[in-house]
Order: sequence, then structure tokens, then C-alpha cells
Amino acid sequence: MSPSLVLRRFWTLEPAAYSLRVFIALAGITLLCWWRGDMASLIPLFLGAIASALAETDDEWSGRLAALLVTLVCFALASLAMELLFTHPWPLVVTLGLAAFGMTMLGAVSQRYATIANATLILTIYTLISLEQRGSPALGELWREPALLVAGAAWYGAISVAWCSLFSRQPLQLAMARVYRELARYLGLKAALFEPLRGLDVEGRRLALARQNGRVVEALNDAKERLFRRLEGQRASPRLARYLRLYFIAQDIHERASSSHSPYAELAEAFFHHDVLFRVQRVLQAQGEACRTLARGLLLKRSFDLAPSEQALVDLEASLVHLRGTISDESQPLLPPLGAVADNLGTLERALAGARHPELGEGDDDALHDRTPRGLGDVIERLQAQLTPRSPVFRHAVRLAATLVAGYAVLHLIHPTQGYWILLTSLFVCRPSFGATRRFLWQRILGTVLGLVVGWALISLFPSPALQAGIAVVAGVAFFALRGRHYTLATGAITLMVLSCFNQVGDGFGLIWPRLLDTLLGAGIAGLAVLTILPDWQGRRLHRQAAATLAAGRDYLAALVEQYASGKRDDLAYRLARRNAHNADAELAAMLANVQQEPGPFRRDVDRGLPFQLHAHTLLNYLSALGAHRGESRGVTPAESALAEAVLAELDGLARALERREPIDPHASLEVTEAAPDSLLGAQLELIGHQLVPLREASARLIEDQP
Repeated sequence: MSPSLVLRRFWTLEPAAYSLRVFIALAGITLLCWWRGDMASLIPLFLGAIASALAETDDEWSGRLAALLVTLVCFALASLAMELLFTHPWPLVVTLGLAAFGMTMLGAVSQRYATIANATLILTIYTLISLEQRGSPALGELWREPALLVAGAAWYGAISVAWCSLFSRQPLQLAMARVYRELARYLGLKAALFEPLRGLDVEGRRLALARQNGRVVEALNDAKERLFRRLEGQRASPRLARYLRLYFIAQDIHERASSSHSPYAELAEAFFHHDVLFRVQRVLQAQGEACRTLARGLLLKRSFDLAPSEQALVDLEASLVHLRGTISDESQPLLPPLGAVADNLGTLERALAGARHPELGEGDDDALHDRTPRGLGDVIERLQAQLTPRSPVFRHAVRLAATLVAGYAVLHLIHPTQGYWILLTSLFVCRPSFGATRRFLWQRILGTVLGLVVGWALISLFPSPALQAGIAVVAGVAFFALRGRHYTLATGAITLMVLSCFNQVGDGFGLIWPRLLDTLLGAGIAGLAVLTILPDWQGRRLHRQAAATLAAGRDYLAALVEQYASGKRDDLAYRLARRNAHNADAELAAMLANVQQEPGPFRRDVDRGLPFQLHAHTLLNYLSALGAHRGESRGVTPAESALAEAVLAELDGLARALERREPIDPHASLEVTEAAPDSLLGAQLELIGHQLVPLREASARLIEDQP
């Protein structure tokens, strides 16, 4: 493999650019401190740069510059406040608790606010760690620590802004490539459902598909946010228009891939002795591989091959022609749904072909929904909506504030060496859900032990200060490269960096046991807080998320019926209804994953939630099939309209009953009459109506015997 190809592939890795920026920042700081002979400044400069990297937002260079200026002001105020209050325990702990609560609540306004607020909290603790290392500041040196921390943050920020101006499209490329990779996995799981085997675990495969749908939705949302931040004021840019079209194509593929036209068990039974389902499976697998090669092509600027999926589609059509001449009378009713599956795959193939030369057509609605706050009034409104104990954000804010206050109390109670690492550990470990907290708790402890052992070995084997400074830089880079997917290793890397840095100005070996003790104490305090302070057991909120899922499905169906009545339009209102339905489905899947991490007595809620998730996702699949075939209908008949109204009313009633936890009769059922035997809209509405029966039963079980 040529070196240029190796470099190009390295450039396509998500952590690559991030790691290179961190390397430049840390290496520059190290060289500056060596040149000036001032290694005592290394720690605050490093900590400031790391906090700035954690506060980095994804924007165009101008947006990133504005966010950087706000970040530096927040850092300066937080650091100076800690400096002034360092020798005054009571004012300091009150300020720390209020800051933790306020910063966490600000995170509810938008992701950008959340990122900057969290990094400011981290820098607050970094300031205390740096001050503890240096001792109580003299009155004439109050500026020193804040200045060094902010200087380190500004240095990384300057690198980040310059990098963004030079490589502004790379984050967008990575996001779009991730979307198509996740779509490839989704198509592969969807193909497994068409395997014509008796006794197949269809429910297990559908649940796996529902979980993967959450990953697709997450990738689409991330790509949309990155697109939106770059489209402001630049809609005439041809390159941005290309990425926007690729995003819309991905949405179309997702809608078609998530479509269901008939229960899979019925298809497998009816066509068990025919090869048509194998042909469907082959087309989906080939289209999934096409999405995968498209993702690689976006990053490596290569074309992708559709020949295998095109040939598989031709074979499927030939198989259908043969089937129509040999099908038995009892299987005849399933032939239209099977034909709709083939038509849907053909349209999906054309969407993939459009990704070769993505261009927006004349009159296309290219608007994206703006979720950012529009002024102070919007910020206040969002904060007020979260100021209730029912809000997970409020609960987490209270827990985090209490955790830091408790950690500070323990610190003064036992007076440990390097005790402020207790607060930092608690800050990193304390998460909004118990499952996430437990996972990060163990990963933090294991990573710290690993980092201390490796650090002890390396500073023993390589006593040279220059080598240890190099190790610190490499370890800092490794932290950012690994923290997204391998948090244990990332924690080990940052622990190694700390040991190497502290050994430049003192005794790194003396930090090993205090760091281990502080990690155990901080993790224990965070874990205890999540268990005892406003515990947010996800199972107790399942009924609300289930209600939100059904309400989003209701709105999606209403938008679909309106499109069938007035004609297909890919406008913002329709796309927003579709995206909200998929977002609600993904949030339900994420909540159930968190419930599975909770203690035994609360984990039983999974048994209630999984059947609901399965049936709700099936409902979404039937709705997606309606979305995929918009434009093929000649209007809505009175019978179809009446059935649609009945389904909408049933979904609305179930959603309200779940939200209010009102009794649900599991045996009540919607009377489904045949709307139009030759109409896809009528057929799908009948499927949806029949699906409401198990969905009602699952809803009733979800709220029975709940505390």
C-alpha cells in the first residue's frame, strides 16, 4: 500500500483531524515551556488546551471563532472565581454547586450551550487542581493561573479556527459517510428478515433492526446539524448543495429501507418454495454494499459501483414475472404487497444512482429545521420548561451539584493529597442515567488503574524529562483519539499524561496512590448520588416516551394522508413529521437500552417495554411504506379517509392514555373494514389498523402495576 493511500485513509478516520489539532497544541506548549525553561507552566497550559478541545463546536470558521470567544470569557470568569475563592471553603463550595446546577441546565438550551457549559465546569476543576499543585496564590499573582489556563485554551482555539477555515468540509464528509455506513448496516439487517425459513426468530431480528434504526437516525441528525451550520448564508455554494442533496437522498433511502408492506411471516409461508424472497434479500444486501462503497467514495473521492445491485434487481423482476404465472390462488392476495416491495427497491436503486451526481432540482424545498434558540426569550422559555423535577435535565443538574458539594466535603474531611481529583472524577462519572453512570464508573476506575501502572513503568524506564514530556503529548493525543469509543483506554491515556506532566515539576510517583484513591472516592460518590438523589429510573418514564412515540406516529400518518390527498411534496413540514417519528422511535430504543443497565428490580420494565418497541417500530415501518409510495395515488377515497380518521383517533387516544397513565382496555379493538382492495393506501391502512391490536395490548401492559 502506497504511503499516499495510507495518509488518505488516515485522513478519513473521524478522530484523525481532532488528534492532529491536539498534537499541534500540546507539542507547541511543550516546546514553548522547554524553550523558556518554565516547566511549571506546563500543567495549566495543558489543562487549558484540553478544556478548549472539549469545548470545541462544529461550525464554519466564523461560528467557531464566535463560540471560542464565548468559551474564553466563560473560562476566564470561572478560573478567576476559583482563584479568588480558593482559600474560602464555604463561598467556594456554594459557587461550585450553583455553577454545576446552572451550567447543566444551560445544556438544555442547545448542544452548543451544553458543550461549552460542560467544558467550563471541567476547567473550573482544572483550576482547583492547578492551584493545589502550586499552593495558595499570593495576592499579586491572582492573574497567573487564570491567564495560563485561558492562554492554553486560546492557543488550541486558534488552531481550531485556522483548521476549520482550511478544512471546513471534512467534518461534513465524515458525517455523510457515517450516514451511509449506518444505512448499509440497516439494509443488511433488513435483508435478514426476508430469509424464508420456518421457525425464524423474526422478533429478535426486528428488535435488532429497531436498534439499528436509532443509529441511522442519530447519524442523520448529526449530519443535518453540521449541514445547517454551514448553510447559513452559503446556500449558493455548489459543494454544500451537493452535500444537501446527498442528505435528502439518504433520508429517502431510509424511508424506503424502513418500509414494510406485509407481515414477513406471511410472505415466508406463502413463497417458501419459490426463490423470490431470496432475490429480495440479495437486492437488499447488494444495495447495502452500494451504500458502504458510497461512504468510502465520499471520503476517498472515488466512484461507487451499482452493477451488482442493478443485476440483482433485474433477477428479482424476472423471478416475479415467473411467479405471477405459477402462483396458487391462496397466495394471490400477497402478490400486490410483494410487487410493492419490488417497486420500492427499484425506486431505492434510482435514489442510489442519483447519489453519483447529486444535484438539487429546480423548485426543491431545501429548508432544514432550525432547532437553535432565536434570542434570549427562546433561551428562557427552554430553561423554564426544564425547571421541574419531572425533567431528566433538572434531576441531573441537582445530582451533579450535590455530587460536587459532597466531594468537596469529603476532600476537607479527610484532607487527601491531590484531593481535587475527587471532584474531577465525579464530574466525568456522574451521567444523566444510572446505566451510563455505571458504565463510565467502571471504565474510569479500570482506565485509571491501567494508566497508573503504565505511567509508573514508563517514568521508571525513561527518567529523561524530555522523553516524559513527549510521552505526555502522545498520551494527550491518545485521549482524544480514543475517548469516543474506548473510554477505558482514553482514561488510561489521560492518567498517563497527568503523571508525565506532574513528574516535570515534582514527584510523579507521589501522585500514583492519591490519584487511585481519589478516583475510587469520586466514582463512589457519583454512583451513590445517582442511586439516591432524585433517581431517574428510565422504566418509570417509559409510558411517557411510549406516548411520545405514538403521538409522533399519529402526526406522521396525518402528514401522509394529506400528501395522498393533495399530491407528493418533499416540503419541510412533511420531512419534519417523518423525522420526529423516527426520532421518537430512536429515543424509545435508547431508553430501553438504558433500562437494561439498571439494577434488577427496575430492569423488569424491559419485559414490558420491548414488546411495545417491537410493535411501535412495526407501525413506523408500515407508515414508511406509505411515505415511500407517495405520488402513486390518485387521491383519497371516502372509505380510506374514514379508516385513516379512525386510525388517527385510536393513536391519539392511546397516546393520551399512556401519557396520563389512564386504564387501557387491551381487548378493545379498532374495527377495520376493507377500504380499497386495489389501493396501496387502503392496504397499508388496514395493516396499520390490525397492528393497533397488539400495540394496544402492549400499551396496557406498559402501565399496569406501575408505581
